[in-house]
Amino acid sequence: MGKRCFDLVLASLGVLCLAPLFLVIALLIKCDSHGPVFFRQERVGRGGKTFRIHKFRTMFVQGESGPQLTVGADPRITRVGGWLRRYKLDELPQLLDVVHGDMSLVGPRPEVPRYVALYPPELRTIVLSVKPGITDRASIEFVDESTVLAQAADPHEAYVTQILPAKLAHYARYAREHTFTGDLRILLATCAAVLRKPGR
Repeated sequence: MGKRCFDLVLASLGVLCLAPLFLVIALLIKCDSHGPVFFRQERVGRGGKTFRIHKFRTMFVQGESGPQLTVGADPRITRVGGWLRRYKLDELPQLLDVVHGDMSLVGPRPEVPRYVALYPPELRTIVLSVKPGITDRASIEFVDESTVLAQAADPHEAYVTQILPAKLAHYARYAREHTFTGDLRILLATCAAVLRKPGR
């Protein structure tokens, strides 16, 4: 209950305070390319229950049905979308998913069913025992995931054999050991990582 209250209060305040920014981003998206402001995709949440995650749309509409991995300078990404992804602003609408109760501020990142099906059974039970989050330690470690995958001969294979196992280790550790102070550290570390990344 304590974690849910923390999520609800902070996410609600976030939505209210960021409403002007949401409006500006929405206008930029609409002016930049045809299509909706939000991108919604099926993800797997707590207990294996699926939900539709919210993001600001960063791709041309006709490109959203392509590969589920985004690699490097993906031609499907719009001009505004590239800027949103660079600063992780496309993730902000997930505050709405936190308010709704499908997600938490901190927790394992929710995957698409295709990749959840590859989780080892023992880890799947542990990882899906908590609500997925907007950020976690894996998100910080793999803040440049798209760039890393762009250097692989087979991005899908690299994701499945190298990145996903490392993420699962973080997810399982969080599910077993998460604390309120630990969540605060992750939130602060996420802000620092996002602010540091564009200047590299």
